Amino acid sequence: MRWASSKIVAFGLFLFVQVAQADWTPAKRLTWNLAWSGVPNLAIDSSNTIHVVWEDDISGNREIYYTRSTDEGITWSAAQRLTWNSGECRFPAIAIDGSDTIHVVWEDDTPGNHDIYYTRSADKGLTWSAAQRLTWNSGGSYNANLAIDGSGTIHVVWDDDTPGNFEIYYRRSSDGGATWSAAKRLTWNSGESRFPAIAIDGSGTIHIVWDDNTPGSAEIYYKGSTDGGSTWSPAKRLTWTSGGSYDAVLAIESSNTIHVVWFDFTPGNVELYYKRSSDGGATWSAASRLTSNSGGSYCPAIARDGSDAIHVVWEDQTPGFSEIYYKKSTDGGTTWSQDNRLTWNSGTSADPVIAIDTNSIIHVVWFDHTPGNPEIYYKNGN
Repeated sequence: MRWASSKIVAFGLFLFVQVAQADWTPAKRLTWNLAWSGVPNLAIDSSNTIHVVWEDDISGNREIYYTRSTDEGITWSAAQRLTWNSGECRFPAIAIDGSDTIHVVWEDDTPGNHDIYYTRSADKGLTWSAAQRLTWNSGGSYNANLAIDGSGTIHVVWDDDTPGNFEIYYRRSSDGGATWSAAKRLTWNSGESRFPAIAIDGSGTIHIVWDDNTPGSAEIYYKGSTDGGSTWSPAKRLTWTSGGSYDAVLAIESSNTIHVVWFDFTPGNVELYYKRSSDGGATWSAASRLTSNSGGSYCPAIARDGSDAIHVVWEDQTPGFSEIYYKKSTDGGTTWSQDNRLTWNSGTSADPVIAIDTNSIIHVVWFDHTPGNPEIYYKNGN
């Protein structure tokens, strides 16, 4: 590991601390298709097997594909197709429960409009259940996300325009995905509520964030549930900015502190911002700006490791086109390392996702246009 000085560096409105930076492996290409391979997601099981899903149109329309690595990303299984539909399957999300069953949700327009579908694997990705349709709405259901609590209950959120504008909806399964609760509408706003993210803390409280343009421009909102999704707190507005705030993601420490990152147009160009709550979402820190770049910073992803360090990756246009960048905080979000550029490619690198295994190895997956068409890439650091 390369150690940097412990000197604290003041930079404009930022406070960064130079901390140990990860050594990173070379980027590894996971797909070799003459088609679109994009929008990846990943999760890691208790044996540190890495599981990756993405959307791919090699079949002629977009389907969900899967691969895994059992040796810390050195080798990978052959790509496995999970869906076989007449419509397009997009935006997969993945989570793994305490028994290492893998759960995947995505959106699918096979029924004629977009609906949310689900599948699972109880044998580490070798075989998968038949796709199960979770929504049957007159409007479209989009952008599904999921998390699993300590009892194995699966919690799914998505945005849905059935009411006439987009609202956040939720449902759960307490029997491993066999049966599901009725869909519950979580927001009732005049504007659009979209792109929910979800995480569950050690006490089982469910936390969600999303962006909402009810105030006129998009702002980040939050709500939580302390009873497994039966009831929910009122929506709490987290941002009050002159520009739009979008694409919030969250991670939760072992102390149940909630960390939220999003991208924001307020500075005049797009930058990443951060805030946290140490009391279950009741009160929040002031927003702090994480990036100060000449190019836009977009599409953050966040994870925490076993020592409660917070790790963030994003795509950044500072080099002239999008590359993947990384930074971390080892003191609960008070100070942050300097930006660390992870890709140096001739094509656009976009939509990174991140997960951390029990050995504190950081795993990052993204899609990259360098080969001439988008392909899935991977690297890790420690």
